[in-house]
Amino acid sequence: MPTTLGWTIADWQQAYKDGAEPEALISKLLDYLDDNDNAWIARLDDPALNSAMVELSERLESVDGDLGQLPLYGIPFAIKDNIDLAGLATTAGCPAFAYQPEQDAAVVRKLKAAGAVLIGKTNLDQFATGLVGTRSPYGAVSNSFNKKVISGGSSSGSASVVARGLVPFSLGTDTAGSGRVPAGLNNLVGLKPTKGLFSIEGVVPACRSLDCVSVFGLTINDAALVADCISGFEPADAYSRKAPTALPLDAPAIRRSGPVQRLAIPDNPGFW
Repeated sequence: MPTTLGWTIADWQQAYKDGAEPEALISKLLDYLDDNDNAWIARLDDPALNSAMVELSERLESVDGDLGQLPLYGIPFAIKDNIDLAGLATTAGCPAFAYQPEQDAAVVRKLKAAGAVLIGKTNLDQFATGLVGTRSPYGAVSNSFNKKVISGGSSSGSASVVARGLVPFSLGTDTAGSGRVPAGLNNLVGLKPTKGLFSIEGVVPACRSLDCVSVFGLTINDAALVADCISGFEPADAYSRKAPTALPLDAPAIRRSGPVQRLAIPDNPGFW
């Protein structure tokens, strides 16, 4: 079985079409994760992951095994630690602030409903305030190309785990560049939606009238698929709105049916 490091969502989907099982692939992926990697603040433990696998199996059974109804079936992902996940503390990069959320954030609920499997929560500039990825008591997150260079922030951990191939996509937040800056510095697609397309219910506010959940992906198509899954109105969010009938991301010039090219920055850029 080939390594899961660096797989896109499409690669994971193909593996499942070829008969792979989520338990096997995600177990293999976990072997690559380092407990000393400060891109993570917290990861799900074995009982929580086992519970997620049971839930995933039940979702598949509920749609009679039709993977087409679970567009993110078995796809691992991460979320920035200012986004709520029931069962893990939300710290926003500040241990003294930490609290235990009673339910998942709206975007997390939607991803789980689409079949995605959450692996853990990622580091950030404290309270999502900063564009460097170094302002965290959990440690500075290094750039994925060069450890001497900043990763960008505030969604530093979410960018890092995707850029290094640990998960195919992650969620960050973007108020004034916190999703786009680390995406640019780590050779990723960083998608910031227009306000209200993705709900901020269950997200620690930096500036509520400007805050957006953002998506990190390895390809435009991956980011577009995640956007499709998490967009839409949430009544508990005063800024939420319905998705347009046809998202701009569906435009043929952006989402192509043929092979998807990654960004053009080389593995070892010469501009450091």
